[in-house]
Amino acid sequence: MQPLVSIIMPSYNSAKTIAHSIESVLKQNYTNWELLITDDKSIDETISIINEYVTKDKRISLFKNDQNLGAGGSRNRSIKEAKGKYIAFLDSDDVWLTDKLFIQIDYMQKNNVALSYTWYQKFGNDGDGGFVQPKLNITYQQLLYSNIIGCLTAVYDAEILGKRYMPLIRKRQDMGLWLNILNDIDMAFGIPQVLAKYRVDSGMTQNKLNVLKWQWSFYREVVGLSFLQSVRCFVIYAYKGFVKNQI
Repeated sequence: MQPLVSIIMPSYNSAKTIAHSIESVLKQNYTNWELLITDDKSIDETISIINEYVTKDKRISLFKNDQNLGAGGSRNRSIKEAKGKYIAFLDSDDVWLTDKLFIQIDYMQKNNVALSYTWYQKFGNDGDGGFVQPKLNITYQQLLYSNIIGCLTAVYDAEILGKRYMPLIRKRQDMGLWLNILNDIDMAFGIPQVLAKYRVDSGMTQNKLNVLKWQWSFYREVVGLSFLQSVRCFVIYAYKGFVKNQI
């Protein structure tokens, strides 16, 4: 029997993209899942679009924040409500390929993997872009230098690890969660197949200078690195980020 997978989706003013994201879940050939969407005070048509799907499929649930908490807080609300053995992540502007869950859960079960991720492809209104193909395993120390785990590809085993939540920061919440998990296991494992697509032309796209500013704060305030440790990690992270963005 397929174990239950809880899919965590935050939404905020996602009316232009969320139907595409939800449809990619509905098309999964792995069927034992629940989709937990937490809306972060959207002011467009996002809620009405979600409600259409909620009425059609009992596996989909909608929760609403009383105040805007950001993506991390919204994901945490869904994680709190999750009932699955596995916790998976998909943002409301990204999509999965049809066999994503089937391949990834099968891999995790057969190899007793606590945290896994996959390759993915960039896409936008102009069509498909380059592939992101991270290395096939990563440790805590290695992840400090480059967040190679695409949030839209990540799955963790809540029975092995217990429920893990994202730090309540506005940016880099996913990296904080992966580091929290990797602090307790040897490494995370990647699957060398493109199983998801990451949208690059939505409102999620960040100003590069702001990204670097958030990264510095992440090292100092969230991870708690010393100044010199932060400088080392920051320089390497910035270089790796430049290389990755050339793909």
